[in-house]
Amino acid sequence: MELIDGKKIAQQIKNELAVKTAAIIDAGSEPPHLAAVLVGSHPASQTYIASKEKACHSVGFTSSVYRYDETISEQQLLDVVDFLNNDPEVNGFIVQLPLPAHINANKVLQRISPAKDVDGFHPVNVGRLALGLPSYLPATPAGIMLLLEKYGIETEGKHCVVLGRSNIVGTPMSLLMSRKSNPGNSTVTLCHSKSKDLASITRQADILIAAIGQPLFVKKEMVKAGAVVIDVGIHRIEDNSEKGYHICGDVDFDNVAAMCSYITPVPGGVGPMTIVSLLLNTFKAYKAEIY
Repeated sequence: MELIDGKKIAQQIKNELAVKTAAIIDAGSEPPHLAAVLVGSHPASQTYIASKEKACHSVGFTSSVYRYDETISEQQLLDVVDFLNNDPEVNGFIVQLPLPAHINANKVLQRISPAKDVDGFHPVNVGRLALGLPSYLPATPAGIMLLLEKYGIETEGKHCVVLGRSNIVGTPMSLLMSRKSNPGNSTVTLCHSKSKDLASITRQADILIAAIGQPLFVKKEMVKAGAVVIDVGIHRIEDNSEKGYHICGDVDFDNVAAMCSYITPVPGGVGPMTIVSLLLNTFKAYKAEIY
């Protein structure tokens, strides 16, 4: 069993981006600029935005955060999106989810210019992904593809089972793994809450990607010996330790790991790659590589 070290791969990519950004600054140009819109005080959202800011600064990017109270109206938020769409100094931006219940998240995301949609959630970018055209890929699936590539994990002809069908991870992940590319060229099964006899399906997986959103959901009896297991989940579980909590994923790591050829830990696996992928999308936006 080999651990897939997302922290190490993410740092390598950040080092490469830092060199490229330094060259841009040395040439007298402004560095790439990534902005984020944060509504309310959702703890996980605040943590993610703080990590994004830290990552931007580590590679020399400009980072800005537009913070708003959760009472902001939908129209006011749409006006913020319009402002960022038209700001020539901002190369890409994200609107952090979840949004308050009175705001239609789809309406807001669809208002973002596809050229600045570095989260890869706009229907234009999703459509380009589905057609195999250059696009901004959603950050977590893009990060997983990078991990498979960097570790030289063979995907062609393999059976990949994806647990979870969200628009953020599961669905784009299934598309990427089935595309005619490397990594890719897999036979993909997409499972979800309505799938029957999940264990019989997951046991067929050469590559199992768990994005089901339930802590320790994937048990030993659900995994084939020698499988590659990618754990997308991250959950904060309260306990009696000194910190008062521990972090775990969607996979019962302690019991599953020994069966795997490769597995991602939580934390330190997929998580660090999500933010790096966001930085890579911002760099593409700065270079106008897609639009």
